[in-house]
Amino acid sequence: MEQQRGQWSGRLGFILAAAGSAVGLGNLWKFPYIAWENNGGAFVLVYIIAVAIVGIPIMMAETLLGRRGKRDPIGTFRALAAGKRGARLWPGVGVLGVITGVIILSYYSVIAGWTLRYIGMAISGHLGELARQPDGLSGFFLGFIGSGDQQVLWTFCFMAATTLVVVFGVQNGIERAARILMPVLFSLLVVLVIYAMTMAGFGKAMAFIFRPNFGELTRGGVLEAVGHSFFTLSLGMGVMLTYGSYMRKQDSIPRAAVTISILDTVIAIMACMIMYSIIFSYDMPVAKSSAILFTTLPAVFFQMPGGALISALFYLLVAFAALTSTISLLEVVSSYAIDELGWQRRKATLTVAAAIFAFGILSALSVGGSDAPGNPTLSHINIIGRESTEGFFGTMDYLASNWCLPVGGFLIALFTGWALTRRETQEELEEGHGLMRFFPLWRFLIKFAAPAAVGAIIVSVILGAEYQ
Repeated sequence: MEQQRGQWSGRLGFILAAAGSAVGLGNLWKFPYIAWENNGGAFVLVYIIAVAIVGIPIMMAETLLGRRGKRDPIGTFRALAAGKRGARLWPGVGVLGVITGVIILSYYSVIAGWTLRYIGMAISGHLGELARQPDGLSGFFLGFIGSGDQQVLWTFCFMAATTLVVVFGVQNGIERAARILMPVLFSLLVVLVIYAMTMAGFGKAMAFIFRPNFGELTRGGVLEAVGHSFFTLSLGMGVMLTYGSYMRKQDSIPRAAVTISILDTVIAIMACMIMYSIIFSYDMPVAKSSAILFTTLPAVFFQMPGGALISALFYLLVAFAALTSTISLLEVVSSYAIDELGWQRRKATLTVAAAIFAFGILSALSVGGSDAPGNPTLSHINIIGRESTEGFFGTMDYLASNWCLPVGGFLIALFTGWALTRRETQEELEEGHGLMRFFPLWRFLIKFAAPAAVGAIIVSVILGAEYQ
């Protein structure tokens, strides 16, 4: 069964693929934005602590469920819940994970498609021409997102690239892509960080990131740090569970979870170093809208020496980060078709990809704004995880980010901490790891701390509090 489903070749393959899933637009723009809004230093420190006490424990839980169940999210909960209280209800958590994967991939691929368009424009020189024209970049971008044909075309291109990887399977597709994309992505980040070090604002950027001032941190900021520590690691949507189902017994789950979380956090901080150096050096305005990635930022790039090369590298970086995330989302849904419906991988991947693309057309056509089709404004286009529910795109984004993910993560923590026995979880975590001395701490965190933290996020949504 393991050979039919596929298996990572080793610990490195799993780590690179899982880290690739975690790294995406949330690292490259959302985290720098929310850290900026919450005055840096103290927020960054609280975020790192939250990763340790919320993110890592839930990642370990989701991965151990996958490796122990050796099936898709639905099949895993069905198998592990057998004979336990609520056995008929727990597979619903897997259903929620698959549905969440469909929803997020349907609109995430729309924004991801923009990066392909901008890579071509940066290489051809067209982006530089627009940057030199008054309102050239914003005018082009608004026309671009207002064109339904263009949105559908580039969404299709990105979905096609995602499908091409997943259809080749775990080792020959996903792992092979991760072994190429992740080192290249990290190398691009290093190049851009080195470039940032030459900017006048680099010192201010470092002070802003690493000098904590707890007097500037609000309760809302703490909640936002906790929320992002959970979302950034691709938790609550069945990705780590699915990837964990391909993990070998001789590989350590705790070590892998810690390594993935460190990589994800380091990349987010490197993105801050780059963005803040630009902000302090060129007085770049900061806005929550992801449109700034495609309007304001290119204008700043072309004020720099070598702006054409820097812009091309940047959009290639964003495209690679998005691709590693969309691959994992498609695999969650494909694994369901393979395990539950008995389809061959090729049929499963092509069928679910086509269905998700068809569903995503609704987001592609609404991304320019629901109240003025064909005449959108920049305020309609926000980063993944916004509060706005403008149009179908915004509704799907809000539903996934504010409801599906936290509810899924909350239920995964409850199932692992309360439904599974101490012996079951300890046995799986120590398989391939050896004696786990901090197991009592992990068990406390997964039973009490993590559910409480994610539960607070859900309560804040119910009460209408902003945490994104």
